[in-house]
Amino acid sequence: MADIHATAIVDPEAELAEDVSVGPYCVVGPDVALAKGVRLRAHVVVDGRTRIGEGTEIYPFASIGLPPQDLKYKGEPSELQIGARNVIREYVTMNPGTEGGGMLTKVGDGCLFMVSAHVAHDCQVGDGVIMANNATLAGHVTVGDFAIIGGLSAVHQFVRIGHHAMIGGMSGVEQDVIPFGSVMGERAALSGLNLIGLKRRGFPKDEINALRAAYKTLFAGGKDSGTLAERVETIAARYPDAQAVGDLVRFIRGDAGRGVTQPRAAGNGG
Repeated sequence: MADIHATAIVDPEAELAEDVSVGPYCVVGPDVALAKGVRLRAHVVVDGRTRIGEGTEIYPFASIGLPPQDLKYKGEPSELQIGARNVIREYVTMNPGTEGGGMLTKVGDGCLFMVSAHVAHDCQVGDGVIMANNATLAGHVTVGDFAIIGGLSAVHQFVRIGHHAMIGGMSGVEQDVIPFGSVMGERAALSGLNLIGLKRRGFPKDEINALRAAYKTLFAGGKDSGTLAERVETIAARYPDAQAVGDLVRFIRGDAGRGVTQPRAAGNGG
């Protein structure tokens, strides 16, 4: 049987696993499903068509699953899916999807969302992502596995953040960030590779060396090295067996229209 505090309001239609814990003054709506081991500490609101995976813990004053902050939203039955073993700290907000974005906001497993982080409508967030205090994702943002979004940063709508990327604190990210890339600045610019993150995740030395060489070709080749698209084809041919370089190539080839964040001194390529 779920452990529900006497002051909590849980709709009888909500689906709660037997060992769910709902703390003081929480509110749980009728279309919510809480899996095994989910813990709502206190003063948490979970509403809408929201699914929360096993072992996720949500701290006071978080607002999860309420309608998107999108004027085009007309009450369509969109969803928010949150995976397992996430930690969602105080004042975090997460919104469901919209008709214009696939009807789904999805968060993976093992993520940490620090105080006042925001995941907007139709975002797709991978596994092991960390969003620091007051980091915000606008609508339709995609964040790859193990990316880190620094405190007080903001990611523009429709931007893609590649896996293992690092966004420095107080950065405004207007263009896609390559996998393994590190960006920073009021209007974020690429500052190198997230080498510390790569080493912590146990990437082999030869993979890191290939990635560093590919990065140099892509972003430090000078004006006579061709367009970005041409440089991508160069590294694809040069490092056919390097998985990390392959990830980089596929990401840039899959440009969704926002362009790719580059070093401040580099041209935009073509």
